[in-house]
Amino acid sequence: MVPGCPFIHIIRKNEDVYSQILRKLFNESHGIFVGLQRIEEELTGKSRKTQLVRVSKNYRSVIRACLEEMHQLAIAGKDPAIGRQFSIQVREFCCTGTSFMSSCILSTHRQWHCNHWCCRSLSFQVSSLSAMELIWNLCEILFIEVAPAGPLLLHLLDWVQLHVCEVDSLSADVLGSENPSKHERFWNLVTVLVLQGRLDEARQMLSKEADSSPTSAGMCRILGDLMRTMPVLSPGNTQTLTELELKWQHWHEECERHLQDGTFASSPHLESLCKVMLGEEAALLEQKGLLSTWYHFLVTRLLYSHPTVKPTDLHFYAQSSLDLFLGGESSPEPLDNILMAAFEFDIHQVIKECSIALSNWWFVAHLTDLLDHCKLLQSHNLYFGSNMREFLLLEYASGLFAHHSLWQLGVDYFDYCPELGRVSLELHIERIPLSTEQKALKVLRVCEQRQMTEQVRSICKILAMKAVRNNRLGSALSWSIRAKDAAFATLVSDRFLRDYCERGCFSDLDLIDNLGPAMMLSDRLTFLGKYREFHRLYGEKRFVDAASLLLSLMTSQIAPRSFWMTLLTDALPLLEQKQVIFSAEQTYELMRCLEDLTSERPVRGEPDAQQLQDDDVETTKVEMLRLALARNLARSIIKEGSLEGS
Repeated sequence: MVPGCPFIHIIRKNEDVYSQILRKLFNESHGIFVGLQRIEEELTGKSRKTQLVRVSKNYRSVIRACLEEMHQLAIAGKDPAIGRQFSIQVREFCCTGTSFMSSCILSTHRQWHCNHWCCRSLSFQVSSLSAMELIWNLCEILFIEVAPAGPLLLHLLDWVQLHVCEVDSLSADVLGSENPSKHERFWNLVTVLVLQGRLDEARQMLSKEADSSPTSAGMCRILGDLMRTMPVLSPGNTQTLTELELKWQHWHEECERHLQDGTFASSPHLESLCKVMLGEEAALLEQKGLLSTWYHFLVTRLLYSHPTVKPTDLHFYAQSSLDLFLGGESSPEPLDNILMAAFEFDIHQVIKECSIALSNWWFVAHLTDLLDHCKLLQSHNLYFGSNMREFLLLEYASGLFAHHSLWQLGVDYFDYCPELGRVSLELHIERIPLSTEQKALKVLRVCEQRQMTEQVRSICKILAMKAVRNNRLGSALSWSIRAKDAAFATLVSDRFLRDYCERGCFSDLDLIDNLGPAMMLSDRLTFLGKYREFHRLYGEKRFVDAASLLLSLMTSQIAPRSFWMTLLTDALPLLEQKQVIFSAEQTYELMRCLEDLTSERPVRGEPDAQQLQDDDVETTKVEMLRLALARNLARSIIKEGSLEGS
């Protein structure tokens, strides 16, 4: 707690997994990730590159969708001040990506106790996502598309136009006025369009200037023709780079001739535009406020000075553009370092810088996985045995396990880590709080699908113990059977028998009736199942079968001695039947069991003979049993003797 500050700051790991909108990012990208792993075998030849580019665009579309949702959230916000502030920030971050790391990610420790914490939190997420999309798009162009000289510049122009989009709001503002050419920001709009290479739109704006100002109509027409004739390598064009360079050189000389002849001398705006189209560094730097970022300056500089730049030369122009744009007035920000590493084709440095700067592992994990599928990271292994892809996926998956529901996504990420994924999953899945039985079943299903025997047993034992504490014996028995835990199954079976002695009936009859082979898990469970079968036979009036089963339970020593008196008491109705149920031999066995119970010293914890004799109820039971057994013995001897005599 900061001295003098009335706020308590709660710190928790993996904060981003609790963001509602970022959870959408995690969920949507999970499907893309799994799909990529499954089609790996199908990625061959020319189709491989196409498929990987499509996957990359899918990832970017998910990021963009989250950004749009944040924007809508701000508009629909209940607090108009928050909505206005956030909308402005959305436009700034989405369009320029400026101040991304320095103002948000590296200063998260400041001012989180402000009144509009929600707005700041959303701004932080917007800045993060905007930078992610900016970096991912550049990596897609350089590492996945692997655009050659010529098409490379077209991709970079699209990149700038997508991420430096103030021109759209500016255009709407200017064109929405009564007289666009007289608007105070008209020339700003034309200049930005030229800086972004949107020359067709710039010509349309110049035509409006020509219509409203006859004195400058000729100059606007000449500059418009220069814009129209500028050589550009379009996607469907078959001309070679050499042909393009020759045409561009002639066009460049024509622009320079018009400038030297003073064609635009009477119009400073048009003259400035011509200098920009000539790629003059001084003219470009004069428009620093409209360029807004050094990478915008870089692409504009390449467009008008080096349109056929090769990928291997990018880092040289990028570094010089950064130095010129900053002019020694400020130091590069983390975002600048990441983009510079990309222009230098240093993939590992890009991943390293992003890992340090970004607030979660989502970006580096998915980008590294995609680059690994592009066969760009095969030579980079970490000293502790796992490669970079697997390490980052493990970190990301571990973060997902911190959330009460996103852990299910993390399971698949662990699955696709061949070296350490299985071990990591086993460690993390044991730490999932089993707050509800429904959640426990989900965890159990995951473990069973992966033959994680120990984890299955552990989860079942935990659930069985919870059920016992809640006196849900049926559920406890079911979980102990599923866990194959003989000791716990014995404990639960004893609880069933104790409840029967107290209440005179069984609970959860459906479960006990359908134990099947599971009753062989422990002797006590076997006894419980057989004892329930005895009651069923007795209920069906199959007295002979019931008597044989009851006797076998006692003579086989499967029944606990503490339960013998109950079994002998259950034999009383059978002994008193008109029909002789127990044979003489069986009666002798019952008599022996009764004498053993009353005369021998019982095991520790059980009542001894003296205690039985002192208990009136027990004494009465014993006397009744002895009388019934004697009478049954006489009847059975007479019956058996009669049968022999006949």
